Amino acid sequence: MGWRRYAGLLAALAVVAMPVPRGAAAGEPKTNLLSQWSTGSDAAAIAKLGDMFRAAGGQWTATSIAGHTANTIAKLRADVVAGSAPPAVQLKGPEIAEWAATGMTADLDPIAGREQWDKLVAPELIGVMKPKGTWVAVPMNIHRINWLWASRKALDAAGIAAMPKTWAEFNADAEKLKAAGIIPVAHGSMDWVDATLFENIVYGMNIALYRKSFVQLDLAALRGSEMAAAFAELRKVINWTDPGMPGREWDASANLMLNGKAGFFFMGDWAIGTFNAEGFKYGTDYLCAQAPSDSGKPGFILNSDSVVFFKQKDPDYIAGQTLLAHLIMTQDFQRIFNQAKGSIPARMDVDMQQGFNPCQVLSKAQLQDSIQAGTLVLSMAHNMSVLQKYRGAMMEVITEFVNTPGMAPADAANRLADAVEAQM
Repeated sequence: MGWRRYAGLLAALAVVAMPVPRGAAAGEPKTNLLSQWSTGSDAAAIAKLGDMFRAAGGQWTATSIAGHTANTIAKLRADVVAGSAPPAVQLKGPEIAEWAATGMTADLDPIAGREQWDKLVAPELIGVMKPKGTWVAVPMNIHRINWLWASRKALDAAGIAAMPKTWAEFNADAEKLKAAGIIPVAHGSMDWVDATLFENIVYGMNIALYRKSFVQLDLAALRGSEMAAAFAELRKVINWTDPGMPGREWDASANLMLNGKAGFFFMGDWAIGTFNAEGFKYGTDYLCAQAPSDSGKPGFILNSDSVVFFKQKDPDYIAGQTLLAHLIMTQDFQRIFNQAKGSIPARMDVDMQQGFNPCQVLSKAQLQDSIQAGTLVLSMAHNMSVLQKYRGAMMEVITEFVNTPGMAPADAANRLADAVEAQM
């Protein structure tokens, strides 16, 4: 995701040092964080968390596994089988509940009670972090997936005065951009990027379908006519991209939009970090809005990075778990980390008016509006709503459809259902 976007994070976190919290004195705190953050800005962020850990008196080690979440989970399982479960692991969504059900996760309730996490963390995340009523994980942030970004220059050139609110408006604006000689949609076909775009389409066209398909794994919904209609919209959007779309990295797609060569861009809010790093300004260079929605209601597709803790016998690792959990949940870490990353804090008491991008401020407000409207959902494309085996199966079908112009939408819906059913 680009190293420069974390310049402020690297400088700010270097001077942040937290005292060792009560409960960590039983041993000399040490940890080994297992994650998939192996390169670029993600690796830089973890390194700075390590700096905070060392500054607070701990011994820091990190193990990074490149690639999909599936690779991290495979490493975790191998370690567990070998009898050496890591003290801290980057995991998301239902994977947290699955491991909590084994009884192998650590009990963070003592520190959670002292620091009153139940009063501080966004309510929608509490159930994810304490799936059996006990805190076993801590959230680092809240990402919003259903963002639509646009080039101010491109929209002006095409005579588009406002961001589209519905899919019909989006389709009409895409045609205006095409007529003006501008690429309507910047996109790069990688499986997770294709899945990100598609879940935006499904959610924006039919929230009930999203819940049935991407949360409940309802096979009838997955292979039904409404899902076929969502694939038909996906085909329209892909047809508005340029010939360089296959295999393009997401940040290269972002730059097509930022430089006015493309009009629209679908991506989660981590894109803000890239925009900031490249010196692009909100309102002047780019605009942000909720991705098109036909419901007329505020909406939010939620993703969250989190760290899960596993039971340990070594008192030093136990002390390290208390310290690491404490550091992640501090206002300092939540503020600095999220300002740079583009997400918003998992703690609801961080002042959004101090140093956050206008799109991040909007994200926090629309999160609250979506909660009130009952429209908040967890992301399928980003490991929050279903187990990795189902996510992986669906991503394969979605990206195959994107790269197979002759595949019919109804056939894609059937394949999607078949792929999920094969994992049941």
